[in-house]
Amino acid sequence: MSLADDLRLLPWTGEEGKPCYLAGDGTGFLSRLADNIEATQLGLADDLIEEAQEVLEGRSWTPGELHLLAVQLTEALTTVHRIAVSRGARVHVLACEDVDAIGGQGDGDGMA
Repeated sequence: MSLADDLRLLPWTGEEGKPCYLAGDGTGFLSRLADNIEATQLGLADDLIEEAQEVLEGRSWTPGELHLLAVQLTEALTTVHRIAVSRGARVHVLACEDVDAIGGQGDGDGMA
């Protein structure tokens, strides 16, 4: 397993918008902070979806309102995509660890 497999993409960026990563086992303060921020971001995205549905169902929007809604939905989608990428990478690492553990329990040929 490489160092890149042990890194978590964090839900915020660094200077100049560069991604931030965290190395660790996922139990420390920064991991919990990232989990809380992700949960907040997902909640805000859910609220925005409801707001968008109400605006679109009302059929009485201005071009400015639609533009603002498109900007906000794009930001929310970007955030949710970042969370999905981060979580997907962690799921992949966990799945590989499970396969390695299963392979080690077999009859010596790497097969369970």
